Amino acid sequence: MSGLIKSSIARKVVMALSGLFLVFFLAQHFTINITSVIDPETFNTWSHFMGYNPLVQYVLQPILIAGVIIHFVMGFVLEIQNRKARGINYVKYKGGANAPWISRNMIISGAVVLAFIGLHMYDFWVHEMAYKYIEAKPEDPTRYYAETVEKFAPIWRTVLYIVSFGLLALHLLHGFASSFQTMGVNNKYSPAIQTFTKIFAIAIPLGFAFIAIYHHLNPITH
Repeated sequence: MSGLIKSSIARKVVMALSGLFLVFFLAQHFTINITSVIDPETFNTWSHFMGYNPLVQYVLQPILIAGVIIHFVMGFVLEIQNRKARGINYVKYKGGANAPWISRNMIISGAVVLAFIGLHMYDFWVHEMAYKYIEAKPEDPTRYYAETVEKFAPIWRTVLYIVSFGLLALHLLHGFASSFQTMGVNNKYSPAIQTFTKIFAIAIPLGFAFIAIYHHLNPITH
């Protein structure tokens, strides 16, 4: 078992599984966030449920954080391992002749996405923890929509989110499809899976970017 965990194949499988888990969360996260554009009341209801439900807070949230850590740690470990394996030949490596830019620079897009996740957690998760446990304010199921719109008021933050979503799309374009390949999915459904992963990789980040732009252009006026 120790040898399996240390093997390159095992690391790739762990990275693929954690990546697929994060893609599922991304879809769920988008489903909730898009309601902030469609129906703010529904967004408040779902956000309040996610913020106070014990199963979400004390079971699913730690699992999500662990998934993020595992995925990016495995990514950096595999990148270091690959660089060592190439050795001096890495200098002579002409990546553009063998693989697209996206696949050769997953570590770059991944690092930016990780930084974006840090900003996103600072904007929302840290604020939520402070609201509930440090400031100990009473429950307010109607506060989430206004708090979200307020975050996108500064143009710099909106632009930063849009750029991050663009890099997320690049990361997903290669990573999502590669996860299925790593898991050995190679059958008659593979072309359909490839098409779906490409559509998802473009549509979901575009959707998030649309949400950011929409709230920036539609501030709450008092």
